[in-house]
Amino acid sequence: MIKDFILPDIGEGIVECEVVEWKVKEGDIIAEDQVVVDVSTDKAIVEIPSMYHGKVTRLYHGEGDIAQVHTPLFAIELEGEDETSSNEDTKTEAPAPAVQTSTATTDTAPEALETEDLTTGKVLSTPAVRRMAREKAVDLSAVTGTGKDGRVLKEDLLGYLSAPAEQASSATPAPSATNTGDRVEAIKGVRKIMAERMAESVATIPHFTYVDEVDITDLAELRAELKERYAADGIKITMMPLFIKAMSLALKQYPIINSRANADFTELTYLSSHNIGMAVDGKTGLLVPNVKDCQQRSILDIAQEVARLTESARSGKINPEDLKNGTISLSNVGAIGGIAATPIINKPEVAIVALGRVQILPRFDEQGNVLARKIMTVSWSGDHRVIDGATMARFSNLWKQYLEKPSSMLVDMI
Repeated sequence: MIKDFILPDIGEGIVECEVVEWKVKEGDIIAEDQVVVDVSTDKAIVEIPSMYHGKVTRLYHGEGDIAQVHTPLFAIELEGEDETSSNEDTKTEAPAPAVQTSTATTDTAPEALETEDLTTGKVLSTPAVRRMAREKAVDLSAVTGTGKDGRVLKEDLLGYLSAPAEQASSATPAPSATNTGDRVEAIKGVRKIMAERMAESVATIPHFTYVDEVDITDLAELRAELKERYAADGIKITMMPLFIKAMSLALKQYPIINSRANADFTELTYLSSHNIGMAVDGKTGLLVPNVKDCQQRSILDIAQEVARLTESARSGKINPEDLKNGTISLSNVGAIGGIAATPIINKPEVAIVALGRVQILPRFDEQGNVLARKIMTVSWSGDHRVIDGATMARFSNLWKQYLEKPSSMLVDMI
């Protein structure tokens, strides 16, 4: 009996996803719970397992194709089933996939029947990548693979080709090959979804930006003390949990900053949970996992959660639940460079802040003496339909007070 395997509801209102990589090919015998395909949502790559044991008779999509939720993904001939002995519906929808996700960049060449991993010597790659390597006269053993088990992805090969000449010296260029021409790359996966969401945010939300300076000299000293004190316990204390806890305390007094409007902008909901997101430069692009219920967490608890989320995003594996239901976002762009920015709101949130690079700058004390202080520029973007400039300034001033005088947080902490 042949059944159509229906792409299940992946959650978060997702109606379509990209087929990233088939783990099987037509004619393969698969077991129940065996992972059949990886599909990419807006934030993560989800593994789809089979419900049944049997033979794959048809793959309805090639890698790189867009598959709609609740439509056939592949067909399977069930082992031991007699097609004439059953009148049940041949279209079976799988249960929601187990939360086994990976945000690791994957080659998404559209060749539907050339998806199995092949090796040349000890190099793991796909036929599409090997073909590209032949065309560019590149020895794949010289390319560092970032995929699973060291698999060489298309992005790895393209990055190798765009590297300085001395870094790619092991390649033997063929007379007819050239690496200096323009390169066309499809916009898909996380990059595509992020572009669509950012464009929608700018088009539908009237942004305004508020910029200020924060003296974090005392906060940096506190962080150094906490870092040394808790290092033996394996707790990594960075500045981020201090920023997050201070923000949560300020949100208690300015709950409108932690609100969201409905689709037709007729209602405003003041959210009780402070799910503060932090932008992380993941392998597939920008990810914004959030620390849930910061209003109920201690600084140490937040620090452990920040470490977990950061490691998950950067290592390539993150639970989709960690990306859901954020209420306000924080982007530490200064860790890479720059002192100010105009961040785009992560819709449906109503505010976001970008932290600039910390600079040691001269400042006057109360006696007029010049001191070296650690100064950080913060750039807020707010939804002007919800937040006026004065409210944003007062909220930022309170957050700034907590950061500049960390002891002031003790009074308001639970």
